[in-house]
Formats: sequence, structure tokens, C-alpha cells
Amino acid sequence: MRGNHSKAKMPDLTLIVVIFALLLIGVVMVYSSSAVWASYKFEDAFFYAKRQLLFSIVGLVAMYVMMNISYVKWKDLAKPILIGCFVLLIAVLIPGVGMVRGGARSWIGVGAFSIQPSEFMKLGMIIFMAKLLSERQKYITSLKEGFIPALLLVFVPFGLIILQPDLGTGVVLVGTCMVMIFVGGAKISHFVGLALIGLAGFVGLILSAPYRINRIKAFLNPWEDPLGDGFQIIQSLYAIGPGGLMGLGLGQSLQKFFYLPEPQNDFIFAILAEELGFIGGSFVILLFFLMLWRGIRIALHAPDLFGSLLALGIVGMIAIQVFINISVVIGLIPVTGITLPFLSYGGSSLTITLLAIGILLNISRYANI
Repeated sequence: MRGNHSKAKMPDLTLIVVIFALLLIGVVMVYSSSAVWASYKFEDAFFYAKRQLLFSIVGLVAMYVMMNISYVKWKDLAKPILIGCFVLLIAVLIPGVGMVRGGARSWIGVGAFSIQPSEFMKLGMIIFMAKLLSERQKYITSLKEGFIPALLLVFVPFGLIILQPDLGTGVVLVGTCMVMIFVGGAKISHFVGLALIGLAGFVGLILSAPYRINRIKAFLNPWEDPLGDGFQIIQSLYAIGPGGLMGLGLGQSLQKFFYLPEPQNDFIFAILAEELGFIGGSFVILLFFLMLWRGIRIALHAPDLFGSLLALGIVGMIAIQVFINISVVIGLIPVTGITLPFLSYGGSSLTITLLAIGILLNISRYANI
């Protein structure tokens, strides 16, 4: 034990301020980026902004509740939570239950809204992995008794997510768990072998789906198919380029006028850079770095190993997602379909992320900082 579970302190106020700032920017940018499309499709310029505000409020309530529930309780609930997530992942693949959007069966309809089971699985897996690694840390250096069982646990939900198909979310899930397993004490030599196998598997996944091959080609040379697979990245760069240092001004984006498809989602950072420029984009990235710093600090000073790994998993999940999204938007990696946490439009992603932040804030209440 490295701290005291019995006496809770105030949560990390810096982290709270950062989260509120990101949420505020998110609601404003969802409105700015979606107003034209929403007016055309729903005859309501505030359609997406109102829903994003609602998701933010629901998420903040969830964050507040989680912030006041001892994170230690999630250790006992880790197994039933994971089983529930598996049930949802399987259910979404059943025709008539899962909803198809953009070619992926990733959503389950709940009234006027929908939930994305893979988002629940990311957090469920983090909680269970933190429990597993904290209880079986002495076995993690063993290939057969620790490393391989942990990998199998990760790659089963990864396989279910790939069947939707949703490679981006699967990569975030695996990447987060690999970070946790590494910090949990796994041998570097095991990771070297895994990297070679993983590279072969990743190539196989790409070759198994023509649209993934096309995305790679579009990444290498988007101008080869400017009206097809290269369209999104070209339009994204057209948004970022004119933004310059100061941007065109809030609400003044040109790319949101039906050039960049559904700009309130995966490519919202492109519209932000166009309207608020390099300074605005850098400010958002700075906020994410502040969140990462506070999260790592909480993980390093958590009262026990479970709390450290849980905090690390939550921060790692968000950081990996931010890195992938912004890298896609600026053309560093192929398009993956990953949202930008706190900013992109979306109910399940935003709510689950805020719920996870609530758990992180609860750990900060017991951390020795």
C-alpha cells in the first residue's frame, strides 16, 4: 500500500478545469462545424450542438457520480462489467439488433439514441486488466502463465470489434492494454516477439479488406483518387492550410459547406484549425498534454497498484485516441475513423470518456500528491 484509502481529499482541480475547457470548446466547435449540415438535413442549425450539450451534461453527471464512488469497488465489479461488455459486443453483431452506419455494424438503438458497445468494452477491459495485473503481477513475466493469457483476454474483444468492422477502436483497445501490460511488468523480449507477430497480423487485416488497402493508397498519395478514398484527407488539409496562425475566425470555415463530410465527427480538429488557426489548435493540444500530465501524476501516486494501473489505462486510452485522431487529420497516418475525445460529436464516446475521467478523479482523491 502506498497511501490511505480511508480519507478522501479534494479531486484534482487542474484536471477538472482542463476537462471543462475541452467540453466547452467541443460544444462550440460542434455547433460551428455542423450548423450548415444540420440546417440542410434537419432544418435546425443547433441539432448536433443541442445533442452534444445533452451528452456533455449526462457525462458530467456520470463523472460526478464516479468521482464520489471509491475506485476500489470497481475491482470487485470488474468481472461482471467485462461479461456485460462482451454480451453487448456479441449482440451488436446480430442482424436486427446492431445498427449499420458507414458500413460498420457498431451501434445498438436505444429509443431516439444509440450506444456503441465497443466504447463500453474499452473501459470495461481497462478495469479488468488493472485487476488482473495487480493480482497476478508475479506471473506477468512468465510467457505461459502471465503474458499469453493477458494477450488472449485482449484479442478476443479485438476480434469481435474487427468483425463490425471497426479497426480504429480495436487499435485503441489493444494499444491501451499493451501499455498497461508493459507497465505491469511484462518482459521487453515478449513484446519484441509480439510486435513481429502483430505486424504480420496487422498486414493481414489490411489485405483482408479492400477498403483498408484503399485507405493506405489514399494516405500515400491522396491525389491518385481525389474524389474517392483521398477525398477526406485532401479536404482536411484544405481546411488546415488556410487557417494559418490566427485562423479565419470562429464560424468562418469554408470546408464545412459540404466539402469535408460530417465535419463535426472525426475531422472536427480540421475545422477548429481552419477557424482558430495554429494558435487555437496548439491550445487544444496543450489542454490534452495537461490532462496527460495530471493523469500520469495521479497514476504514479495512487495508493495501490490497482489504482495506478487503472489511472494509467484511462489516461492511455484517451492519449492514444487523441494521437491517432490528430495524426489522421493532419495526414500523418491513414484514415481510421477515430473520434477526438471531448470535442467530436458522439454520445457513447463522450459519456464513457467522462465516466472514465470520474474514476480518474476519484483515484486522485486518494493519491499521495
